[in-house]
Amino acid sequence: MAKKATQKNQASEQNEQEEVEVHTPSLLVGYVRISNAGGALKLSVNTSAFGDCETYATSDGQTYVPLVISLNALRKVIDGERAVTTVSQLMSQ
Repeated sequence: MAKKATQKNQASEQNEQEEVEVHTPSLLVGYVRISNAGGALKLSVNTSAFGDCETYATSDGQTYVPLVISLNALRKVIDGERAVTTVSQLMSQ
């Protein structure tokens, strides 16, 4: 019985995370897929979209672009359930 409850909780948490991802405005920046050799993730970033991203600077003067990849979607890519998933930047509202 506890195993069923755990599975139900995990499914509920996943659905909640997917709802947040769907409703949070984001900028599509690129894609992630498994490399042809299968030993690595291949990250492809659209240079035009990357240039449109917001950045932040650290105290040492370095500038970074914060990007996100859904863990659930990335797991599906790694497990072979999906061919590709997106790399995005969450938009401030």
